[in-house]
Amino acid sequence: MSKRIGIEVSLAVSEAVKLANADVVAAYPITPQTHIVEHLSELVANGELDAEFVPVESEHSAMSCCIGSSAAGARTFTATSSQGLALMHELLYLPPALRLPIVLSVANRALSAPISIWNDHSDIMAERDTGWIQIFAENGQEVLDMTLQAFRIGEDPAVMLPVAVNLDGFNLSHVIEPMFMPDQKEVDDFLPPYRPAVRLDPAKPVSMGMFGIPEVYYETKKAVDEALLDSKNTIYAVWKDFEQRFGRKYEPIEAYHCQDADTILVTMGSISETAKTAVDEMRAAGKSVGLARIILWRPFPDVEFKAAVAGAKKLAIIDRCITLGSASNPVCQEVRSLLYLMDDRPKVFGFTIGIGGRDSTREMFKHIYDQCQVLPAKGQDRYEMVGVME
Repeated sequence: MSKRIGIEVSLAVSEAVKLANADVVAAYPITPQTHIVEHLSELVANGELDAEFVPVESEHSAMSCCIGSSAAGARTFTATSSQGLALMHELLYLPPALRLPIVLSVANRALSAPISIWNDHSDIMAERDTGWIQIFAENGQEVLDMTLQAFRIGEDPAVMLPVAVNLDGFNLSHVIEPMFMPDQKEVDDFLPPYRPAVRLDPAKPVSMGMFGIPEVYYETKKAVDEALLDSKNTIYAVWKDFEQRFGRKYEPIEAYHCQDADTILVTMGSISETAKTAVDEMRAAGKSVGLARIILWRPFPDVEFKAAVAGAKKLAIIDRCITLGSASNPVCQEVRSLLYLMDDRPKVFGFTIGIGGRDSTREMFKHIYDQCQVLPAKGQDRYEMVGVME
């Protein structure tokens, strides 16, 4: 039976990996991910987790090891952040094409330069097109739950894709929160053993990821794209099963006071809780405002997003990443493209907030709402970096 405990969010990730009975953990420490893999090494060393912990020499090696272990049929986990994720970049395209359900925790952190250990989403947004399922958590309980869900989703025979669970560095990773920790039997009932359809085995040799002529390469990428889009069905089914077992509901888009809102803020990650408080305060002041939180980033839940913002006249898309040299940032690009063909589409305004760990306050969200009421009638892609010193 689940117990309510207070625990650091990073350690909750490690405990979830232990409850999932992972077979291999390959990782290299990088702030603010370090506590996750440190605790996992302790759990393995103490005999609490029967797994191979591989202390590699870099994040590139960590992902290489994970690819090999997953291909051999092992339930595999790793974690990283920022420059570490960037160092993995070359290899991140392999697991989706090889259909390897590796689970990756990303403690989101700004990319250099200048060097920053603080949180934004520039690291994962640089990897948005690699073919991984990508999910964003708002709080510690979601991080714990999504880690368990990630193994179930990725390993489903209808999916067989890697899953990245994003938790904001420091804002979540180093925070102690009360949360419900399930027991081993509950997790075992929810998460069956991993049974790969194809694996590397000396007794039955197969080849993976071999040279592909243009026709083969094209068809492979198309197959991965279709598998990623189709994975939504399994994701939603797993979330529904999780709700029935544990009582906590997950949806691809969380619609907060959206039904009657004239203006909707669109957010991702931990800043959403602050934004909700700002929404409550604005609504108490008579302003017609709501919030749509994107939980499932890849595959993007287009139908659900359109339903969440239906009826709104203005959308304020709040990015925590800058697409340098572009008219708009990643989430704004996604939303504008999605809504382009709608005859009654709302005006879309793009804002940048919280880059490099800059505080994201209630006053900033209120300022964003106010700006949406006075900006040009057609909207703009990248209007303002909120919180930048003049």
